[in-house]
Amino acid sequence: MNSSRRGRHSLTMGGMPLNDMPWWRWRANVRSALHMLSDTAFHQECWLAGVDGYGDVTDAVYRLVEDTWLDNWSAEKYVGTIFRDAVEAQLVDLAVLRVLRILHQVGPDAPVSAYLNHPGWPEAVHATREAHVRLCLNDGEDPDAPPRPLHALRALTGAV
Repeated sequence: MNSSRRGRHSLTMGGMPLNDMPWWRWRANVRSALHMLSDTAFHQECWLAGVDGYGDVTDAVYRLVEDTWLDNWSAEKYVGTIFRDAVEAQLVDLAVLRVLRILHQVGPDAPVSAYLNHPGWPEAVHATREAHVRLCLNDGEDPDAPPRPLHALRALTGAV
């Protein structure tokens, strides 16, 4: 059974069914990454504090671009499969560009503080926040809820 097809499961993120998008698992990963990258309180309380279960900045960036290849091509390619409309895609493209610029300058193995202290970080947070809010609201969720731990994302998507 292919659980990524419509109507097969009633998986939800909040109250909104995720499986209304053909590639909802990828959408869930992108949303999780954008959520963590956009939440400044989360950065302090989880990433800087070293709380287990949330990964780190590099992990979030990889979730954002790993399956989608958004580091190689536009999110516009995924309108109708991962993203609901061109506005979502444009906001995600901008967020990816801002975050990847910092990742390339700081390096993937840098401590969290190196990312958070980068002069471009506030701009990246703003871009990821705009994308997160748009995707979250389009899925019927509260964009101000705290990010979920990675084990919750794995349980939702069936990832190992």
